[in-house]
Amino acid sequence: MSDRGFLFLFSVLMIAGGGAAAAYLVATGQAGTVDGLFLVLTALLVAVVFALYVKYMIGRAREEAKAPAAQPAKSAAKESPAKPAPVQS
Repeated sequence: MSDRGFLFLFSVLMIAGGGAAAAYLVATGQAGTVDGLFLVLTALLVAVVFALYVKYMIGRAREEAKAPAAQPAKSAAKESPAKPAPVQS
């Protein structure tokens, strides 16, 4: 499996885990306490951060798919002759 594939699956797992943890805390009533509220906010923050990463990853993959095939680079000598550096006095 490629690195991108592993990171994508890990990110999806973290998003699901953060959402599930927040839902569990709300369902059991633990979100009503100050500690529970901070746990819910932390779990949701983890989910949001990984969701933004997945969005960025998908956007980059779409850009790479749209980009035309790379053209071979032309020789720099053929494009323009070398210019001498200006003399400073």
